[in-house]
Amino acid sequence: MSPLDAYGWIASLARSDPSRPCLSDGVRRLSYAEVDRAAGLHGAALARLGVRPGDRVALYVDKSLEAVLVYLACLRIGAVIVPLNTAYTAAELEYFLSDSEPCLLLARPEGAMEVTFAAHTRRTHVETLGTRGDGTYAAQVAAETAPVPVAAVSDAALASLLYTSGTTGRSKGAMITRANLLANAQALVATWHMGARDTLVHVLPLFHIHGLFLSLNVLFAAGGSVRLLQRFDPTETITQLATASVFMGVPTHYTRLLACPALTREAVASMRLFVSGSAPLLAETHREFETRTGKAILERYGMTETLVNTTNPYAGPRKPGSVGLPLPGVELRITDAVRAEDGSEVGMIEIRGPNVCAGYWRAPEKTATDRTEDGFFRTGDLGTLDADGYVSIVGRTKDVVISGGFNVYPKEVELELDALPGVVESAVFGVPHPDLGEGVTAAVTVKPGTALDETALVRALRARLAAYKVPKRILVVEELPRNSMGKVQKNRLREDHRDLYRS
Repeated sequence: MSPLDAYGWIASLARSDPSRPCLSDGVRRLSYAEVDRAAGLHGAALARLGVRPGDRVALYVDKSLEAVLVYLACLRIGAVIVPLNTAYTAAELEYFLSDSEPCLLLARPEGAMEVTFAAHTRRTHVETLGTRGDGTYAAQVAAETAPVPVAAVSDAALASLLYTSGTTGRSKGAMITRANLLANAQALVATWHMGARDTLVHVLPLFHIHGLFLSLNVLFAAGGSVRLLQRFDPTETITQLATASVFMGVPTHYTRLLACPALTREAVASMRLFVSGSAPLLAETHREFETRTGKAILERYGMTETLVNTTNPYAGPRKPGSVGLPLPGVELRITDAVRAEDGSEVGMIEIRGPNVCAGYWRAPEKTATDRTEDGFFRTGDLGTLDADGYVSIVGRTKDVVISGGFNVYPKEVELELDALPGVVESAVFGVPHPDLGEGVTAAVTVKPGTALDETALVRALRARLAAYKVPKRILVVEELPRNSMGKVQKNRLREDHRDLYRS
């Protein structure tokens, strides 16, 4: 075990600076020493319930300070946390429990009946945990009197099974190791100049790398503090930003902050870093936020399987529309590139480095398929590199539209659509077409009170794009379908409109 492994950040500061602020939720404020002791009591409760190093602990609970302590307790005793979205149905839960085979499932009290049924079919023990320190598991923790010792666990050991979004089939469990967490957090601490004086306003869910690993680990590795908000509320978030220094969000958070009149330069005067990830940030949002606040959003690029790969620099140009440069220790290359009309080389993004997961849980064939012979991970993302080495994401391999034998990259069309007056955001996708194989199709959202004519939109694009790239149809919708992290779900758009061109 490294002197500072994935739990060692907490333990070390608990000894060297025990009163330093660590974690709060608006009601409770815990120092590093208090978090260390609380995680130790949680670890003792987990051990009493039969959890041993390497065992999986599934977490199907709402965001809370206790949920963070469960995560830290799993790190402390060497257990493997399996965070699950509380929006999952009983049928989805059955799959995740069947695949990960946890020895313990912690469920929110109001959902105990359905998860108990799902767990019963897999002989998984169930305890409940609420957001106010309630539930049967919370009672177990309250009965503990002595923290469990910190286990000596190899850096190569698993820290988490984190399931992918499953947009192209069954979700797969990415095996995240303790070494992955350590390397990624240390690289980001250095790159983003994180320090002990930093306070993060945490508005993200805890079942995704952004909220569970990136937001928490980077602050704990730097010795900073985390202020948990149970959910994102623009007004409350702006109030909290007045006494914080770091915010990490998804693009939807930034558009909603911009819609709030309280967002001013004065309101965010203490802030030094705004980070965006998990979905593409519109260049217009980037520019509008900087104009409004005087702060440039730092966009980065990561995946469930690789944590964070690239980031715009802390000191240096933060290019709108780009996800920046590879992190220290991360190698990135573009393969199978083809030359686009603007002269750029578009190809598959491949990643190699200490951030890449150990593979997919019980899926050696899929693990092998996604790795090259020289150890690079095939991301499935298409991208370009500019002259300065900055990476831009063009789209997913599966999202490329092949229309009449021509490859159409959705991002190129979306950029043109988003630049048209009245358009807020667009998503370009392909659906079956009787003549072309796939018809280029777009869905757009518009500014309130704006009436957009589909014919006029198509005409405007014809002046800016080759004919084969122009959407055959442009659909005006109230909102684009998104997953819990704000990513547009093009698979849903394709399914919803698959009969659009059928006679």
